[in-house]
Amino acid sequence: MTQASPPLSRHVLHPVALTLNRQRRTGHAPPRMLLTDFLREELGATGTHVGCEHGVCGACTVRIDGVACRACLTLAVQVDGRQVDTVEGLAQADGTLNDLQQAFKRHHALQCGFCTAGILMSCAHWLERLDAAGAEAPEPGETEVREMLSGHICRCTGYTPIVAAVLEVARARHAARKVSHA
Repeated sequence: MTQASPPLSRHVLHPVALTLNRQRRTGHAPPRMLLTDFLREELGATGTHVGCEHGVCGACTVRIDGVACRACLTLAVQVDGRQVDTVEGLAQADGTLNDLQQAFKRHHALQCGFCTAGILMSCAHWLERLDAAGAEAPEPGETEVREMLSGHICRCTGYTPIVAAVLEVARARHAARKVSHA
């Protein structure tokens, strides 16, 4: 049986070491500091936006250990020793946008941009899950994309250009998987 960790003191800043977008980073946080605030204020990763602070709007979506999560529902101390990816980490090291970001640009899938970072992170996670399923996975359609996006609120785009961008990438990746397995 393992012993439980002692409770964290609310009057102490606790060290938090994580891998943020493939780089080792450290900071300090009180036990009740949200991951959104830690990323933005302590680590300077301001691409993660704070919207509803209730996990409803999706603007704060990041990936923790590869899984899309709401940063406004996660405490900073919970990511100690873990991998966190934010929208800043989607582009290549030289700043070249990845295929999903390029498709968003081509389809004008953002307007005010407030929700875009969280949507991109959820889409990236969803597309990676499709990639992991391999060539046998069926090509997704509009219904599947809209279902995946249902956890996000975008007040500007009407979702149509977002769906078109995600479908373009999903279809291109699906075709590439089929060719590589042929």
